[in-house]
Amino acid sequence: MSGYWYGPYRYTSYMPLRHAALEGYDDRMKVVLRMIQEGIAGERQDELFYDYLIGKAPTEQEKQVIAGIRDDERKHRRLFLQLYGQLTGQRPVTHDENEAFQPPESYLAGIEQALFGELKAFERYRTIYKYIPLQYRDTVFEIMTDELKHASYYNWLYAKNR
Repeated sequence: MSGYWYGPYRYTSYMPLRHAALEGYDDRMKVVLRMIQEGIAGERQDELFYDYLIGKAPTEQEKQVIAGIRDDERKHRRLFLQLYGQLTGQRPVTHDENEAFQPPESYLAGIEQALFGELKAFERYRTIYKYIPLQYRDTVFEIMTDELKHASYYNWLYAKNR
């Protein structure tokens, strides 16, 4: 079939056909936008949680490690806000500012919770990476690799305090 590509459509002498790679694009973008909104809220909750852990950390070194992770979570939230704005032209509605915080039963339990939380975040963000337009993947990749780095730090903290 002869024709040429123009954006998402292939024009032929007969009629435009939707490009196969864009099948389900709208559904995927809805998932990405929902997951970005969840990421915005999740990063805020992580920030609050890590503030709590900083207050419970037994050494200055541990406080500094967790503070670095907390600062990355702030950066991730900012990056997700920017991504959402770039993808939609709008600012997302956030309801996470006044949510209640549940402290863990102990510092060590909090470290374990944080470790698993970072790994779960990586898995969620991998889905965003898979479906987001290519020009935004570097931003998501940065967030994903930070989450793996955080999991490594929390693994170290857990082993150190066990």
